[in-house]
Amino acid sequence: MKPSFYHFVLTFRGGKDSKGEFAEAAFHDHSFPKQTEDFQTLSRYIEEKADHELSAVVFDELWQSYEEKYLE
Repeated sequence: MKPSFYHFVLTFRGGKDSKGEFAEAAFHDHSFPKQTEDFQTLSRYIEEKADHELSAVVFDELWQSYEEKYLE
């Protein structure tokens, strides 16, 4: 069973890099779409949030990793 994108991202918590920072921000963001695996929903949320801690560039890197591991 594949995890939601949110649960995948949480595996990066505690990291001292941009992915770790993104994971911490997602964890503390109570409105983050936690159950979805849909790229458009997640991407739209990240763009509308426009938060430096939820960077669109880092989101794209994480999504690519998620896709390679679970969606292909």
